[in-house]
Formats: sequence, C-alpha cells, structure tokens
Amino acid sequence: MLSPIYRRKIRGLVALILFCFSLPGYAEKFPGIADTPQMGWNSWNHFGCNIDEQIIRDMADAMVESGMKAAGYEYINIDDCWHGERDEQGFIQPHAAHFPSGMKALADYVHGKGLKLGIYSDAGATTCAGRPGSRGHEYQDALTYARWGIDYVKYDWCDTDNINPEGAYTTMRDAIHAAGRPMVLSICEWGDNQPWEWAREIGHSWRTTGDIYPCWNCELGHGSWSSWGVLPILDKQAGLRQYAGPGHWNDMDMLEVGNGMTVQEDIAHFSIWAMLASPLIAGNDLRTMSRQTRDILTNEAVIAVNQDGLGIQAMKFIDEGDFEIWVKPLAEGDWAFMFLNRADSETRYRYDWKAHRVEDDISDHALDFGSEAYAWRALWTEARGDTRSPLALEVPAHGVRLLRLTAL
Repeated sequence: MLSPIYRRKIRGLVALILFCFSLPGYAEKFPGIADTPQMGWNSWNHFGCNIDEQIIRDMADAMVESGMKAAGYEYINIDDCWHGERDEQGFIQPHAAHFPSGMKALADYVHGKGLKLGIYSDAGATTCAGRPGSRGHEYQDALTYARWGIDYVKYDWCDTDNINPEGAYTTMRDAIHAAGRPMVLSICEWGDNQPWEWAREIGHSWRTTGDIYPCWNCELGHGSWSSWGVLPILDKQAGLRQYAGPGHWNDMDMLEVGNGMTVQEDIAHFSIWAMLASPLIAGNDLRTMSRQTRDILTNEAVIAVNQDGLGIQAMKFIDEGDFEIWVKPLAEGDWAFMFLNRADSETRYRYDWKAHRVEDDISDHALDFGSEAYAWRALWTEARGDTRSPLALEVPAHGVRLLRLTAL
C-alpha cells in the first residue's frame, strides 16, 4: 500500500498533468478587468518583508473603515516575502509562521470584506528578496493562486539574466489564463525593456520606471539601480501616453502618500498619478494614517479624474521650467487642468483661457475657449469660476492646483 506522502505526490502530479493537457492553443489576458486603473493597497512601501496574515487582515479592515473601499479601492496586495518553500511536487506554500492559516483562508477573509486579494511573484528563480520565484513553475503557481482565490498578480523582474521579458511575461499570462480565474497581471519590469511597446496584450499595467521613494525631487542610488522621487518619475513618462488606455496602463509605481512627504507634496503626488491614469495603489499603513492622508487618498473628485471612462493619459500642454500645465480630456466633454509648481517657493500665475487652444492629436480632442465657455471647479479647495475671465492662481511650493472644467 502506498504511503500518504506518495499518494499526495501522485495526486499532485496527476492534477498538474491534467491541467497542462487542458491548456488551449491560444491564451490571452483576462478582459474586462482594469478597464480603469487599478485601485488598492500594497504592503511593500511601508512594511517591506515585515508582513504576516494579521497585518493583511488589518489592512482589509482599515480599507473598509477608512472609507477607501467606498471611494473605489478594492485590492489588498501582498508583496515580496510571503513565500515559504515548495512542496514535494513543486507547489509553492506560504510562510508557515507568518501565514499559519494559509492563503485560502486569508483570501476568504478579504473577499468577505468585499475586497480582492493580490499576491507577488517574480519571473526569475528567486524574488528580489531572495524568496522562491516562478521561473519553471509558472503554471503550477498560477494554478495555486487560482485555488487560493487570488485576484491580482504583481510579477517582478529580479534574477532574470538571459531571460526574454516578453516571453517570460507571456508565459505567466498564459498560465493565469489556463488556471481559469480572472486575475490582474501587473508587469513590474521597471521599464528596462520598453514594455509599453509589447505588453498591451500581455498585462493590465506595466511599470515604467524603477522603484519610487517618498521624496519630491531626488534619486536614491543603490549601486546598480536607483529609487526615484515624484518629479523624476513624472519626467520619465515623456512619450508614453500613447500606449495607455482601458485595460493597459502605464504604472508609475505605488503611492507614497502618508509616508513622509509634506501635505502639499502628497496632494501633488496623488494629483499627478490621477491625471496620468496610473494605478492608485496606496503604500502607507492604513491603520494609523492621519485624517489628512485619508482625505487625500479618498478625494472622490480627484479619483474620478483617474477613473474616467475615456482612459486618456494627461499631456503636458505648457512647460515654463518650474511651472507646468497638464490637460486631460474626460468623458462627456469635461476636461481636467493641472497647474504644477515644481519650484521650492510659491508661484503666482495668471492664465488667460482664451489665449490658448488645446489640441490633443493622440486622443483627437480639442478645446477652444474663444468659442465655448466652461465652468471650472478646484478639486482640492472647492473654489469655482469660469473661463470667461482669466484665472489667477497661487500655487504652493511643490504643489498643484487641479481643476475640472464642464461646458456652460
């Protein structure tokens, strides 16, 4: 008679063989998800590797209690370091001490809150923190995630020497499709191989830069790579807006709102990500955030700019060095205007609406204030006015003024 261990091994191998024989000849990413940029929370920016199942449960609770769920956030994403070892058949297990209840129980808890659970892996043999990656186990891992009830996969790019990125991410896309459970595939390849040129049919978003750091305008070197502040990440988006749209987004990395920048910098950071249609994935401790941080993250008018159904990424319209104007066409004929002050001191600015015709040849939208008047509403201050008279602004250092325009 076979021992229980061997019976488990045989059952696991049979399941994997049947799964592989069921694979279709053509796979695609799951449609109908991430039609607007993803909204959620991720563990890495604040917790790094110091995570466990209680923290994840707490974050799900806090997302509901803080009003973030009501504002549109839905994903609770576990980043690196959740991994234990692979079992005898090669199936990945969660870390037994940190996730003793198992991922299925954790997913059930998160789903019970009306939220969705995300997980992290890597295209290499090991993750960026040295845990087991998915190389050679893509179909096993996707099947495991489906069995656990996972809804989102962030797929990183460490330990990937001599691996073709398009092929590696296509393999994971196909594995997720074969597993049969709709999951977001978030490509975290840092923009090293221009994923915007090849990833539209593979993932739902792709990172365009290296990791973010909670500062306004800095580079933090790590030897062979760097972390970047808000402005350097913004500047690296030049030329990319044509590739973004419903179901395929330029990802400017997770939010650092509430992680140490000034209030004005947090407001500007959130506004920039909203205007450029980047996923809004919070990275702070939701349990202890201040009321100011909560109010920034749950500003429904700004979130609506990010989640607009047209899915058009904003374009830089006017560049005057330390002062920039960005514009974004919105559904039903509305527009968003962002006045960005990059400087270290307050800027007073006068903008004559009628002096500037807006033309966006990528989205084929145009705006002429000489022939049509618009009412405007400031999305952070609730000031109001219209375009029949010039706009006088005081924009704080490292700050923005964000307006929504509606035809009169």
